[in-house]
Amino acid sequence: MNKKAVALLSGGLDSTLAVKVMLEQGIEIVALNFTSTFCTCNCRGSVCNNEAARVANEFGVPIKVLQKGLDYIEIVRNPKYGYGQGINPCIDCRIYIHKLAKKYMEEIGASFIITGEVLGQRPMSQRRDAFKNIERESGLEGLIVRPLCAKHLEPTIPEKLGIIDREKLLDMDGRSRKPQIALAEELDIQNYPCPSGGCLLTDKIFSKRVKDLLDNKKDVTMKDLQLLKIGRHFRLNSETKIIIGRDEADNKKLKSLCQTDDSLIEPMDFVGPTGLVCGMSRNGTNALAGRMILRYAGEKAKGKGALKLFKNGEETTFKVDSAIDDEILKRMMI
Repeated sequence: MNKKAVALLSGGLDSTLAVKVMLEQGIEIVALNFTSTFCTCNCRGSVCNNEAARVANEFGVPIKVLQKGLDYIEIVRNPKYGYGQGINPCIDCRIYIHKLAKKYMEEIGASFIITGEVLGQRPMSQRRDAFKNIERESGLEGLIVRPLCAKHLEPTIPEKLGIIDREKLLDMDGRSRKPQIALAEELDIQNYPCPSGGCLLTDKIFSKRVKDLLDNKKDVTMKDLQLLKIGRHFRLNSETKIIIGRDEADNKKLKSLCQTDDSLIEPMDFVGPTGLVCGMSRNGTNALAGRMILRYAGEKAKGKGALKLFKNGEETTFKVDSAIDDEILKRMMI
């Protein structure tokens, strides 16, 4: 076993501290950052909010970014260890990323994994039994070092072999952030982000959208996942969903994500939101979406109702006479 390790680095305070503590012991670190459609940050296809990249650059360690793929959706759909307060499969998620981390560890010739987990900080995934399940199912028993709470846990293999000095590890536990903040001051770590959940799957409202998608579509695509974060969502039936933009940014995103067989609807003679009909479009579906657009345009519609319909490369126009009733909207809203 060597002194090279893969560190799971989110860019948050805990993972930053864990990396710093290990660097202080002369451990060679390669950072690994995971991104997901369900991140609360504004990812641009690289590192979330660039925090992990900033930390890696500040510490002078290389970093690799991995995107959680569509295989992760099946874990969200049917987690072995269940959900948290939303539709968040926290333990299964940790197993998933640790399996990927183990594979990367072996590829680069590292010997163990480092995480910023703190015993008792998160009610579902940061418990003793959860730690053991994660280690066993990812094939990393004895190889996950948690520097911030290590003294509450059994010694890992790197500690037993003297590669890591256990006496220099910490005994943090619980949800208080005071020990981490104090350690950050001691190690001169500044400009760290405020703590947050970080995952939209813990949000009860967003979770409803995810559950609706999984309940109604077997083969989920990246486009489906991207749309979950955009606009207002309405379920017509198991095959059809309508999304109405909330602002200009939403409108642009809906237009960019429109694909074959989708129907994109935009106002012609008034200012209002864009609508996207996803899935089967039957007689009256586009008109229904048009009435939704008229409803959310409000006074800006000024009694007008001409709309443009884009589908499969063709443009047509149609008109609606009235906005949809709010009670009907409520019944369909996800």
